[in-house]
Amino acid sequence: MFEPSRIARLQAALAEAGAAALYTRDTANIEWLTGFCGAFDDEQAHALFVPASGDGAWLHTDSRYITALAREAEGTPLQVDAEARAFSAWAADRAAVCGVEAGQLAVESSLTLAEYRSLEEAFGAPGRFQETKGLVLGLRAVKDAAEAARLQAAQEVTDAAFAHIIGFMRPGMTERDVQLELDWFMLKNGADELAFPSIVACGENGASPHALVSGKVLEAGQCVVMDFGARRGGYCSDMTRMVFLGEPQGRILDAWRTLRRANEAVEAMLKPGVTGKEAHELALSVLEGGGFGGLMGHGLGHGVGIQIHEEPVLSPRNGRPLVPGNVVTVEPGIYVPGDFGMRLEDFGIITEDGFSVFTRSTHEPVVI
Repeated sequence: MFEPSRIARLQAALAEAGAAALYTRDTANIEWLTGFCGAFDDEQAHALFVPASGDGAWLHTDSRYITALAREAEGTPLQVDAEARAFSAWAADRAAVCGVEAGQLAVESSLTLAEYRSLEEAFGAPGRFQETKGLVLGLRAVKDAAEAARLQAAQEVTDAAFAHIIGFMRPGMTERDVQLELDWFMLKNGADELAFPSIVACGENGASPHALVSGKVLEAGQCVVMDFGARRGGYCSDMTRMVFLGEPQGRILDAWRTLRRANEAVEAMLKPGVTGKEAHELALSVLEGGGFGGLMGHGLGHGVGIQIHEEPVLSPRNGRPLVPGNVVTVEPGIYVPGDFGMRLEDFGIITEDGFSVFTRSTHEPVVI
């Protein structure tokens, strides 16, 4: 559904930046700006031209998408065409119609060099565009109520999948057996597709945060890490949980208790004004206090939305304060090479006075 408020937010950002229009080829940004969730795929087959004033915008596509996109745009101020021509030439014509000169046109830093050179040729203006970095991504980082509802709906599928898989898995199965069942359940029960390739990693494989699923057999005494999510209504979910094959003991039990404290401490402190750096550092301090310092090499969390990785991030490189509407994961991890790994991940939204968690799956240890 077309979202005029998003175009208006972009226009305000363009005016503030002193730009007269934006030209974007980024499909995720186009999907968000138009609100046409489910009408695009992964191909970079579209271009959007948005002037900084007025209520019109133009979307250029090709014959494979024109029927669906024209139907979505019906009754909106968005004009769609599939004329067989280069995107750069199309953009130059749109700029001419709107009275936008090359130096007034904002382009994104994600534009390929080849596309940039093509624009220079079409405009006859080498290097004169206004290059922007993260302009639309920054707008996407603040979710509205409709987006929050879609994220929650995607997480409901993911929570249901976890409840199912813990009743399915048992020692003797392989990581691949569990992954296939997990994926199939999500697709049968409300997911339009997977948010990302699911991770199922047992034993020492769990010590790799982005482990590749293998034929490794699940054995008693192991910790199994599962990182997975559904995509529903154009929005993603993201969750990581562990399953213990037998009661956890010793160092594995200590790690689990420390990990849970880190996750819950951060979720309790998140609110507007807290920075991503502060959240990350709190998690590290809890892990270190539990005797597991230096065993989490990744950032604490990331934004989630149309894409599985968005802004803002909870990491040492983000000193900006969080604001209401930011959606982030909280996923501290402990990885002991050659032995075991574990990660506890929820995601939720920053509210006016705290953090509302979308994830409903338990933090209690799950033992099979």
